Amino acid sequence: MKGKITETSISLFGQKGFKETSIQEIVDHLGLTKGTFYYYFKNKEEVLVQIHERFIDDLLEKQEKIMRSSLRPEEKLRELVRMMIENIRASVNSAMIFFREMRHLSEGKLLYVRQKRDLFQQNIEKLVQEGIEEGAFRTDLRADMISYFILGMANWSYFWYEPEGEVSEEHLADIYTAILLQGLESKEKE
Repeated sequence: MKGKITETSISLFGQKGFKETSIQEIVDHLGLTKGTFYYYFKNKEEVLVQIHERFIDDLLEKQEKIMRSSLRPEEKLRELVRMMIENIRASVNSAMIFFREMRHLSEGKLLYVRQKRDLFQQNIEKLVQEGIEEGAFRTDLRADMISYFILGMANWSYFWYEPEGEVSEEHLADIYTAILLQGLESKEKE
């Protein structure tokens, strides 16, 4: 039942927004009572935290798999961008909630979620730094700035990308990684 409440909340928060969705709407949609909701969650924020945790934990797990692979840094980066875009497409409402509803988290919950978000960014930064150190990427660029560029580029696609449109997610990932890797590529490799 907790999963059904979470899934319904994802759908309603995605359609209407966190603040605009009431607990009553969530339980009405499922044919439940508020008592059932409160058996599983203390409040609506707790559902929001679970949505955030689930989204970032899934990303971190997939990221870790890519990071541990034996691929070269540029291949890892390509796979990472593809994974991020695919994840956003597969979980568009969760992605939307993750990116726009964080402002509704209380200070303690926000800190907890931010630590996981920061870890995701730091892993990208480490990957870029690895590419710089191995001579695959330019040495005149800052790894932290590149990591934020990658996050901004991939994450913002939740807002405008239409999976049913003429650009497939694979093609979008190819476009992003081509721009990214051509900008990062070390001239010494040539």
